[in-house]
Amino acid sequence: MQRRTFLAQAAAAAALCGLAGRARAHHGWAWATEKEFELTGPIKAVRLGNPHGELTLGAADDGEDWLVEIGQPWRNRRAGLTDEILKIGTEVTAHGHRAVDPAQRLVKAERLVIAGKDYNLYPDRTS
Repeated sequence: MQRRTFLAQAAAAAALCGLAGRARAHHGWAWATEKEFELTGPIKAVRLGNPHGELTLGAADDGEDWLVEIGQPWRNRRAGLTDEILKIGTEVTAHGHRAVDPAQRLVKAERLVIAGKDYNLYPDRTS
């Protein structure tokens, strides 16, 4: 009986490690290009919270909606971003890196510019 319990626990732990690896792959930087990317448009939707916030921008360049991944709640607060700043209709320029897959309209922002003010989400990275 103990052996079965141990094997079941080991299998569960292995499954969790596999899921964690996949989640980490998206939430890191591996899915994004190394090339700098800039996108400007009005905020069309906002989702703040864990594991990170997201803004949907209507991009003026191509007329398509883009998903912009911003920081975790603590990172956004440290950068000075608040719910009041991230309102629908606010014009935002996102500086960061787009998805490696060109079919994905997805950007990981390092810095946002709103009303001429910089909000640096990753001060340890250059953008």
